[in-house]
Amino acid sequence: MNTNSNSNPQPITLTAENFAPIVLQSDRLVLVDFWASWCGPCRVMNPIVTDLATEAADWLTVAKLDVDEWGDLASTHHVQAIPTLIAFQNGVEVQRWTGVVRLEPLRTALTALRDTVKAA
Repeated sequence: MNTNSNSNPQPITLTAENFAPIVLQSDRLVLVDFWASWCGPCRVMNPIVTDLATEAADWLTVAKLDVDEWGDLASTHHVQAIPTLIAFQNGVEVQRWTGVVRLEPLRTALTALRDTVKAA
């Protein structure tokens, strides 16, 4: 599935039905935020994830997966604490962060991943 453009620069809500096409079959770098509504650190990460979705919409797909609704998917990806952010490239996990991460280090890491893929 070619997902080279994200016309809505907001995080995409993931479900069991759309996880594979959006994350695993994408040719773009995809950042998935595994979160829950009751999780305080997840609420801290929400504006950071939303900012990334907006500012990097031309090269990054940002999506959110509610672990309370889709626990099986979280387990499949070995998410044991939230928030957990996982970057996927060509359906493969390439980097993971657990806990609160500031915008700048996250942006820097994702940009480096993007540039590594472009150079390959």
